[in-house]
Amino acid sequence: MTEATEATEAPETPVCRRLTGRTAVITGAGSGIGLATARRLASEGARVVCGDIDARGGKAVAEEVGGIFVQVDVTDPEQVATLFRTAHDTYGSVDVAFNNAGISPPDDDSILDTGLEAWKRVQEVNLTSVYLCCKAAIPYMRRQGRGSVINTASFVARMGAATSQISYTASKGGVLALSRELGVQFAREGIRVNALCPGPVNTPLLRELFAKDPERAARRLVHIPLGRFAEADEIAAAVAFLASDDSSFVNATDFLVDGGISGAYVTPL
Repeated sequence: MTEATEATEAPETPVCRRLTGRTAVITGAGSGIGLATARRLASEGARVVCGDIDARGGKAVAEEVGGIFVQVDVTDPEQVATLFRTAHDTYGSVDVAFNNAGISPPDDDSILDTGLEAWKRVQEVNLTSVYLCCKAAIPYMRRQGRGSVINTASFVARMGAATSQISYTASKGGVLALSRELGVQFAREGIRVNALCPGPVNTPLLRELFAKDPERAARRLVHIPLGRFAEADEIAAAVAFLASDDSSFVNATDFLVDGGISGAYVTPL
């Protein structure tokens, strides 16, 4: 390669810095979508507060992205309040709340097989936690006159499945409705609230579920027009958009990142 050729090579794509100076709180930051989002928001300049029940994973992520870790059980109101208070006390603001923690346990199945305790546990972690996080985050945002809340719902909040996880589906429908309501209620105070609705994502949670039941994975994959599951980085990119001013007129909506599942009737062979 000549010196002239080397000099004309395209430079690396510059890193987008849409979130410089903003504080982002992420629950479920220790793995999967939360981990990918912590990395993405930090790369865009955000000061990241990593909340997770897993101290080892959460601390590792916080150290990697130069943020702080707060151990939190998202079903505990006091611990959730401490998470957001710590973010505000440390960095002076709460600009982004990515309420992402969730579970999808194997005992959540058809309504015919799912027990009441399994139902309640999923509702507590997936829906009640979002209520608690919004309740804790929004007062800080109201005082600031700005903020973006992003709640992890799912494409299943809009669609039915014969391979049911009944409490998970119901909880994500609740997240969608809650997000829409809050987005309308607080819009004129500079606060946007959106429900992020991913399709199936290649995360440890999904891999564990499908490793135990390959047929269930195959039945889902055939319905995705793109022919694959999403990567966590792709969902993180959507979170970064919703967190930034680039999405300043996106509010009270179900933001689908599902590879086309919800728009499909017949998929390609």
